[in-house]
Amino acid sequence: MPRGMQGSGERRTCMTAVAQAATAKASQSQETRGHGTDLGDLLADRVAAIPANPFAKADARVAAAVANGKPVINLAKGNPDGEPPQFMQDAVAKAARESINFKYSPFDGKPEYLSAISSWYRSQHGVHIDPKTQLLAVAGASVGISVAIQALINKDDLVVLVGPYYPQYEGSTAVVQGRVHVVPTDEKHGFLPDLDAVPGAVWDEAKLLILNYPNNPTGAVATPEFFANAVRLAHEHHFVILNDFAYAGIGFDEQPPISLLETPGAIDVSIELGSLSKMYMVAGWRGGFVAGNAQLLAAIKSVHQQTSILMSSIVQVAGAAGLNSDQSTVRTLAVRYRDRYHALRDGLAQAGLRLATAHGGLFAWLAVPHGWNDEDFAVWLLDKANVAVIPGSDFGPTGAGFVRLSLLEPATTLAEAARRIAAARGNAW
Repeated sequence: MPRGMQGSGERRTCMTAVAQAATAKASQSQETRGHGTDLGDLLADRVAAIPANPFAKADARVAAAVANGKPVINLAKGNPDGEPPQFMQDAVAKAARESINFKYSPFDGKPEYLSAISSWYRSQHGVHIDPKTQLLAVAGASVGISVAIQALINKDDLVVLVGPYYPQYEGSTAVVQGRVHVVPTDEKHGFLPDLDAVPGAVWDEAKLLILNYPNNPTGAVATPEFFANAVRLAHEHHFVILNDFAYAGIGFDEQPPISLLETPGAIDVSIELGSLSKMYMVAGWRGGFVAGNAQLLAAIKSVHQQTSILMSSIVQVAGAAGLNSDQSTVRTLAVRYRDRYHALRDGLAQAGLRLATAHGGLFAWLAVPHGWNDEDFAVWLLDKANVAVIPGSDFGPTGAGFVRLSLLEPATTLAEAARRIAAARGNAW
């Protein structure tokens, strides 16, 4: 038989076998469809290790309470309660009518947006960032967390977290099947960890240290000395630092929160994430950035191009307007959140409860009464006082014994929440 015909016959035989197998599989699927086909064996192994999202659980608890007619004050959520500056609203509306923004934006970000980030770093933090090689536009800091971890962490690599921590750090590490080591903090030390107390063997094994200052959930802020020590350790033990700077500008003290990249030598070993959501009250617009070491950014960009949606063109235009502004609207927000923190602190004191000292961010960190655990206390607050909070253990094991309350409600609402708690207290503690 001629070679060509023989090859055709082999292909026909192979195709027939494949078709028969497919038909058998389809037939089996049809037979079992009505009985609930189990596809568990098709799922990736990594899925089983991904922790549940605590914010989704909190949403479900609140929705159930509201459905039952409860007048819930929701302090579990981190949604802005105001609106962005008018000049940013005007910028996004104008950009939406410009034909250039009907097209895909550049993969790394619009030049005007990247330039605005660079200018913001220079004016607010005295740091020079190259827009072309040291910046990436992302559709929210959460995207930056995900792509950075994917670019750095292999299976079984070690990520060091500072507890309590934002849950996505653990979740995104689980997605890539990395391992986590948690460094504890406490109120006595301002919720800043003693990095020198971590064994050298841990640092030698670590590939990534994730920091978050101003901190969610504790409200702690980093000092120059703390950042300098972290950078020193990164150089000595050869690991990368990621600082989640989502709450940039939201500080309660005279000195505004500092950037990790202000630290000498940080640019050699670090990346930093920024978010438009908190500074400008545009959480629904989804905008942020990754800044830092050019070699790390090149790898992160490679992952981002294959896995993530691009930040909206019109949000980049509005973001540039915000970052190029004098930041007075951000300072106004910081004062507002500081005053809300004080109102909540004073109100909860009347209920015999004490907030940890906060220096920035959007949340308050409350120690639960003696004899309670945080999960039971959160349930009690929702059932008895109609106030929703997040249990501290949702922020890792070192968060046990606390609950987190949002400052993203008017001061009058926060005062009412404290009044409800005091009224419901009785002899519960």
